[in-house]
Amino acid sequence: MKIGAHVSAAGGIFNAPANAAKIGCEVFQVFTRSPQGGPAPKLTEEIVGQFKAETKKHRLGDFAIHTPYYINFASTTPRIRYGSIGIVREELERGTLLGAKYVITHLGSTKDAGKALGFHKTWRAIQRILDGYKGTTELLMELSAGAGDLVGGTFEELASLIKHIESKTADRGKVNVCLDTCHLFAAGYDVRTKTALAETIRRFDQTVGLKRLKYFHGNDSVGGLGEHKDRHQHIGQGQIGMEGFRALVNHPKLKYLDLVVETPWDGSFAEDVKVLKKLRR
Repeated sequence: MKIGAHVSAAGGIFNAPANAAKIGCEVFQVFTRSPQGGPAPKLTEEIVGQFKAETKKHRLGDFAIHTPYYINFASTTPRIRYGSIGIVREELERGTLLGAKYVITHLGSTKDAGKALGFHKTWRAIQRILDGYKGTTELLMELSAGAGDLVGGTFEELASLIKHIESKTADRGKVNVCLDTCHLFAAGYDVRTKTALAETIRRFDQTVGLKRLKYFHGNDSVGGLGEHKDRHQHIGQGQIGMEGFRALVNHPKLKYLDLVVETPWDGSFAEDVKVLKKLRR
């Protein structure tokens, strides 16, 4: 399992590889635009070339793009829903230009639409995103912490979304899953011990399928098991603890996946990466 972090692209996307290398990353994740809103910076041929050169210079492996926080495919407000569809499709195209392996997205909330309509709007939105897409970057849906009306807070719901999205033959195999350890734990899936993690992975395989699992976000949890609190903590300092992360980075069925930390922005990313690399045998 290769280990890294979500890193800053302040000053230009081409700065991200150096920021990743500085804290010992083997892989990394980045925003290509502000996560709060606004137009995406242009990716000129020069910028793309500089980014790829920096990635090669620092000998980094695959990288992923995370979509902005405001994505909501289930919204009843056309501006928000269709804006979300357009932005995620654009991120896939930008990812293809840059050479990203994945674009990872949250799904949104059914608060205004209601559960049934919101679910329908979500899978139809992802179909729209994938319609005619020919790029190389893959789309991953991230499991939510299951709080309130958030979409995708159970393995069953992720499996159902995939089934509906792939009801169109052209979309089969084009959407897969990213699991966040904090979200897993908050949603009620125990990952604190080797035994608990093995059972959670077994349930995922039985419900969604391990072939669908492509990426991990490694974050400890401030909240307890099943409390639906999406509050990340540094590795080993939360309710999951060191034993859970040791089991995760050494699980034989997960060793081919990349893991990035998204722990609090307080300058301790390097320590989290270092700790996980030490836990990895």
